Amino acid sequence: MLFRLSSMCILSLVALLFAAHSAKAGDTQGADWVQFRGPRSTGVSTAAHLPLTWSETENLRWKAELPGAGASSPIVLGDRIFVTCYSGYGLPKSNGGDMKSLQRQIVCISRDSGQTLWANTVAGELPEDQYQGYLSEHGYASGTPVTDGERVYCFFGKSGVVAYDLEGKPLWKSGVGKESSNRRWGSGASLILYKNMVIVNASEESQSLRALDQKTGKEVWKAAGAAMELAYGTPALIELASGRTDLVVAVPGETWGLNPDTGKIRWFEEHTLTGNICPSIVADGESVYVFGGFRSAGSLSLRLNGSTDAKKPQVLWTSRNSSYVATPALFEGHLYWVDDRGQAFCINAKTGEPVYRERVTGLDAGGRPVYASPIVADGKIYIPSRWNGVLVLAAKPKYEVLAQNRFASDESDFNATPAICGRDVILRSNRFLYCVSESKPR
Repeated sequence: MLFRLSSMCILSLVALLFAAHSAKAGDTQGADWVQFRGPRSTGVSTAAHLPLTWSETENLRWKAELPGAGASSPIVLGDRIFVTCYSGYGLPKSNGGDMKSLQRQIVCISRDSGQTLWANTVAGELPEDQYQGYLSEHGYASGTPVTDGERVYCFFGKSGVVAYDLEGKPLWKSGVGKESSNRRWGSGASLILYKNMVIVNASEESQSLRALDQKTGKEVWKAAGAAMELAYGTPALIELASGRTDLVVAVPGETWGLNPDTGKIRWFEEHTLTGNICPSIVADGESVYVFGGFRSAGSLSLRLNGSTDAKKPQVLWTSRNSSYVATPALFEGHLYWVDDRGQAFCINAKTGEPVYRERVTGLDAGGRPVYASPIVADGKIYIPSRWNGVLVLAAKPKYEVLAQNRFASDESDFNATPAICGRDVILRSNRFLYCVSESKPR
């Protein structure tokens, strides 16, 4: 019995070491999609044999009705998919309802069958921002949850950060402020994990970044500043050659590098992107790419100083090309995205020079047709449009539309960035969660 137990422990250790090696090597084909834009927050997966086309009658593995709307992305842990929603107030395309009825939900769905395994509800803490203006375009469940494999963490804006175990039991709840920005656009950033902490961009709620203890929800540190207002992007953790890790976030007019252990600022670099910053930081080694801004929109690349003295970064290039909402994907030396005006971009990541800029045909010209961030996998770029299906572009520096897939019966908004795990592409609208997969794998 002791020998068997020892053998099982050895096998488990080998499996863990193999998984750690694969993750370090960047192998995300079988990796769980545990946070916004994937296991390494890059928006790039090495998954293969993914579907090119789908509809209600082709390559649709299952479709699950959700209890409410939301712009947050699904995440995947083994056989479980987690996604957040809101209901009771501010239903899409309607100003009806009573704010007192606002609720947020975390839903756990079987990846195999699409069946709901459990759901939990959090009552909205009032007062909330009114369902009007740009808030009505994304709603009250826009931050993607994150999991450490033992717990699932959700950010519900003024209702705080909530942690659950994998069976749906609430573990703790922590408030991060109840203020509003001058635009009253609602929360947009997603949670990230660092060591034993959950890091939340509470710019809308308290003009602050905060770190919470993963086990208790108690505040570990808080970095507050008026410049945080209108900074909606998810921060990035960047490991430097010196062994130092910087927590990097873009705010209007500046990019900051903080110590993720303490929240103390290490460096900052001014830029000309002002108004509001929605895209998240994109990073590649010690290179950082910043996008966003309103009217003064643009982009820039920074080279971080990898030494231990945390000197200011070097500006490598600046450009007028930008993404207003979506976070671009960096793949094989190029940055790809479709902006909120329906233009597809590819730029050279080393120089900032444009490779192509093309108007995507078949997108609704009214409003802002794309909010979701691109995901690159299997030689394809998957980009949900809000009303005209999911664009599939070629993942190469030449503009080529491979497919445009739409579920004709679902006329609700598709604002969420996809999740990819194995051979499955997980999509969510304001009404449903979808799993598409090749019915006849190659």
